[in-house]
Amino acid sequence: MSVNKAILVGFVGNDPEIRYLDSGTPVANFRLATTENYTNKGGEKVSQTEWHNVVLWRGLAEIAEKYVKKGSQVYIEGRIKTRAWDDRDGNKRYTTEIVADVMNLLGKRGEFGGSEMSSPGNSSNNSAQQAPDNNSGPAVDADGADDLPF
Repeated sequence: MSVNKAILVGFVGNDPEIRYLDSGTPVANFRLATTENYTNKGGEKVSQTEWHNVVLWRGLAEIAEKYVKKGSQVYIEGRIKTRAWDDRDGNKRYTTEIVADVMNLLGKRGEFGGSEMSSPGNSSNNSAQQAPDNNSGPAVDADGADDLPF
């Protein structure tokens, strides 16, 4: 058995870049900063920031296009994927990304409503998964449908 799961809470470093494949499928990319703060042996406060490349597909990409901006705080749950390609000079290049299955918009209530988004096609149980932040916003699936009774 093996597990490939990444859970990140951080701040978006740039407005999401949205593009559409020839089939019309939307894909969003942005960088997410996570910061670890600690005190070293010398008593100095140290802050280390790690940058992650996040990829969202279909409905999650459309939600990111509408609601995610530079500086937004988000919860991301997904899998780690490394891609390889040849650059213009023929050199082999690699990038590691977090392909998100769940996105939860964090921050002020009026800013996002604390909504959780899940990509049903990528989730093992095809339902919105509960993220640690339990704001009272509606759960939204990757197609943008909410679970409100009206």
